[in-house]
Parts: sequence; structure tokens; C-alpha cells
Amino acid sequence: MLSDFVDKSRSIEELEGKRWPDPPTDSTNLVRNIHELRKRAIKDLTADELRRLITQDVGLQWLLPVALDFLRETVPDEAAAGWYDDDLLSAVLTQKESTWRNAPELARHLDETVRMLTDLSPYIQQEVADFRSALSDTS
Repeated sequence: MLSDFVDKSRSIEELEGKRWPDPPTDSTNLVRNIHELRKRAIKDLTADELRRLITQDVGLQWLLPVALDFLRETVPDEAAAGWYDDDLLSAVLTQKESTWRNAPELARHLDETVRMLTDLSPYIQQEVADFRSALSDTS
């Protein structure tokens, strides 16, 4: 598994070795939530919480492998159901091109996972196309 190197019993804060200060009192719910999630053990994060952190570019070096493993594990069930329209998949697919160029093994894994899926929504299909287009010179 891609995330075997990640100590999922630890939080992003612990893995980074950086404690963020408390958010300002007038912060949005999203900002407060991200600060909270950074303190939670990775193994305790839900798919939605992973998505939230990933879309905010928080802890990507640990969370992307965890998210990609989760997506790969759920592909058989999702493909059997004939529909896959997942916010976590979207969050991963829409990462900056530089993220994937710096981790080509993760990009290949994501591409392989997406190839297993059928009946993607038009929105996800477009995100897949954009992802592949951005990395077309690396194939």
C-alpha cells in the first residue's frame, strides 16, 4: 500500500513537527475545522475530513497516499454499483499539477485507479481529463 510509511496513529501536526497557533476567534468554521483536524490521528479521519484537508493543501505528503489507498480499496464496490462520484476523488484529481509532478508514483496510482471506474459523472470525467492532460508528457 502507498501509505504503509505513514504512521496513521499520529496526527499531521505530530508528523510535521509543527504546532499551529490557535486560529483567531473570528475565523471561519472551515479554518477552525482544519486546525482541529490537524490534531487528530490520521486513522481517525473520515473520507470527508481527508477531502477537506486535501482541498486546503494540508498534510499532502501523508494524506494523499492514505486517500489513494482508500480510493483503490473502494473501487470494486463502487464499480459494481455502476456509479462513482466522490468528493474525495475530486479533491485528489484537482490537486495542482506540481503535486503530481513531484510524486509521479502517486499520479500513476491515481490514473490506474480511475481506469477501474465506470460510469463517472461528467464533472469527474472532466477532472480526470484535466488531470491526464496536465501530465500527458510524463506517461
